[in-house]
Amino acid sequence: MSAPRRGGDARKRLAAPTLAMLPRVADSLSFLYLDMVRVVQDDTGVCAQIQVDDDHTDTVYIPTAAVSCLLLGPGVSVTTRALATLARHGTSVVCTGSGGVRAYAGILPDSLTTHWLEQQVNAWANPAARLDVAVRMYGMRFGDEVPESITLAQLRGMEGQRMKALYRILAQQHGIGRFRRNYHPDQWQEQDPVNLALSAANTCLYGIVHAALLALGCSTALGFVHAGTQHAFVYDLADLYKAGTTLPVAFSLHQSTDPEQEARRKFREELRLFRLLPRIVQDIQTLLGSEVDDTADRTERHDVDMVHLWDPKTGVLPAGVNYGQEGS
Repeated sequence: MSAPRRGGDARKRLAAPTLAMLPRVADSLSFLYLDMVRVVQDDTGVCAQIQVDDDHTDTVYIPTAAVSCLLLGPGVSVTTRALATLARHGTSVVCTGSGGVRAYAGILPDSLTTHWLEQQVNAWANPAARLDVAVRMYGMRFGDEVPESITLAQLRGMEGQRMKALYRILAQQHGIGRFRRNYHPDQWQEQDPVNLALSAANTCLYGIVHAALLALGCSTALGFVHAGTQHAFVYDLADLYKAGTTLPVAFSLHQSTDPEQEARRKFREELRLFRLLPRIVQDIQTLLGSEVDDTADRTERHDVDMVHLWDPKTGVLPAGVNYGQEGS
């Protein structure tokens, strides 16, 4: 009687979903952007249909099991059957603006690992760990090591000086004189083209960061530098990339008559060169992950089942087990 029971347990363990079976966010096909297509489910799989002309429609099949996040542009329509298949395969779906900029809503699969969310919450809830993440974020902006004895207030001062110096350099390069950042909504119509372009480009950047956080299952609200807003972590991460992305775009449009529209278009065009999404994912994992060998796979945990129970003493317990006899 024991042998069949062991065999049945083995088959049950093999059939149970684990994190090792899920697609990795860091894979080469992590993010796929679609626009001006109809996403449907047919007898073969999920596909994108492109209307070439009145008599011809091209069909491109989407490798749903290899895509961690599907970005749907404003010209996409999608069927419920296709969404259900994407959810079963563990693919996050994010509704975005044109070119993948601006994230409006996200549909997260039930099978999405909570590993990175747990890492984020643990670091955010511990004051010492939260300070460490904040300090490392500032260090990533400065590009070199931050002294251990430095305070957060000193880091804020250093960051302010860095941004002033960058504004001055870019202003000199474009011959526009002194520049002062102004992002107050009540003064929107009084802003110069650079400020208008910078606000528009930053909004696009926030959307990209938002999409990356959704794909990893992180909370956008639990920031380490910013606080008090549902996009605190978005703002934290976006500040890592503004100096090399949105700022050069904005200053290049200092003579534009429509700086907001041109900033969105130019940022979207240059996004292919930035290769920003993989970089954002890697930076999130570096900030929230523990210190391990760089050659190791840090995208997922493979040591626990996808669904488990938490206990303050034993840690992880298997789910799907009746513990009714424990208290007797």
